[in-house]
Amino acid sequence: MSRCLKARFLASAAFLLLAAPLFAQSSALTAHAAIVDSSGKSIGTATLTESTGGVRITAALTGLPPGTHGIHIHSVGKCEAPGFTSAGGHFNPDNKQHGMKNPMGAHAGDLPNFDVAADGTASLSLLAAHVTLGGGPTSLFHDGGTALVIHANGDDYMTDPSGNSGARIACGVIQK
Repeated sequence: MSRCLKARFLASAAFLLLAAPLFAQSSALTAHAAIVDSSGKSIGTATLTESTGGVRITAALTGLPPGTHGIHIHSVGKCEAPGFTSAGGHFNPDNKQHGMKNPMGAHAGDLPNFDVAADGTASLSLLAAHVTLGGGPTSLFHDGGTALVIHANGDDYMTDPSGNSGARIACGVIQK
């Protein structure tokens, strides 16, 4: 092999080694949910990214009542205001009971509570450990879709079926 050909080969190999992490990052599965309140007003967008251990959900939200709120993935991709009952129950492909502290739980759509500041803003970074953006029974893109729903109160992580988290006050359909 000539020197020029060797140099080209080595340069190409080095490029592939250095660029591989960039290609791997860009191939991560992602989704989003435009979240609206019960009057239909936009309060933010959630970004969902497939990651090690589940799906990472991040969002910057505004216009929410201060305090602790429950958030869940619901089993139907519909957000009809004002009550958002169109989103169905919690996403639960394994037919478990509700709650991360429930010995018979948890639903795949159960998520940790989050806090809203006095000015109505919140930043979320949550891991949904039992769902995927890929295929299979735990996919958020099953027939009928899924939605993110924010509740009026915090989730007690035990009470079936919804953790006593109160009314549905905001919703966003999860989309590719």
